[in-house]
Amino acid sequence: MRIFDAHCDVLYKLWSDPNIDPYNDTKLQTTVERLIRNQAKVQCFAVFVPHRVPVGQKLEAALEQIYLLHKKILKVFPEFKLIKRKRDLSELKENEIGIILTLEGCEPIGQNIALLDILYKLGIRSVGLTWNHANLLADGALEERNGGLSNFGKEVVKQLNKYRLWTDLSHLSEKSFWDVIEAANFPIASHSNSYHLCNHPRNLKDNQILALIKSNGMIGLTFVPDFTLASGEVTISHVLQHIDHLLSLGAENHLGIGSDFDGIDSTIKGLEGYHCFPIFIEELLKHYPEELVKNIVYQNFQNAVSF
Repeated sequence: MRIFDAHCDVLYKLWSDPNIDPYNDTKLQTTVERLIRNQAKVQCFAVFVPHRVPVGQKLEAALEQIYLLHKKILKVFPEFKLIKRKRDLSELKENEIGIILTLEGCEPIGQNIALLDILYKLGIRSVGLTWNHANLLADGALEERNGGLSNFGKEVVKQLNKYRLWTDLSHLSEKSFWDVIEAANFPIASHSNSYHLCNHPRNLKDNQILALIKSNGMIGLTFVPDFTLASGEVTISHVLQHIDHLLSLGAENHLGIGSDFDGIDSTIKGLEGYHCFPIFIEELLKHYPEELVKNIVYQNFQNAVSF
């Protein structure tokens, strides 16, 4: 069964440690070998620049991560193709895997919207405005004041609409979330779970989930243990509870997967890396019709591609 994973942090790891081999390095949860062997069809690779990088070097760090994608994956493994248009997805051959570049936090563009245009030309097709904290565009999910979009943030969302790119709400504060829902034509939450089941600030409350559904957006179910269960050992059964809840809200055509592999240190039992996707799909098939499972693990996100 084909797989569309809306979020992983492989590029950040390759940038952090130049000795990592993307093919089969044990430091990675998502490797080239695992993607090929486990029926990956589309993998979103996030460009994430951590706060420790000085302001004047953030764009350079983002560009370095895009460079590493080309140098260590696209140029070495011809079966991987960079997706820039929806048509590129339909043109993938049977043995080819599409890569979609995403930006996890707009810190690299500073206050210069022209840099967003450059990143777009380099292949960025989904943009999260911030990562957990405040920046020049918006407040993040962990910012206590819970502010919303700045004027510059609203300008960026307008530009994303013009490009028909996804605006990713996963890391936003509640106020920023609602500001984006009002402004964005193509909203998604690439890697968030249900706040009703696990009250982590990175998760989505029911009214937020309903708003995304109404906006024809997507929710990427994520494999982050802390977003799945407040305490104790987390297993696939707990992930299924989040699926059940999202389905109860009417998300059958708006639910996908955003694993967050390589962005997490701890993992859910049975979901320790990309190689566990076949096991996960087997569990899904025990509980849901095959057509629904295909939609969750691949088709819904494929249908939602807007660019």
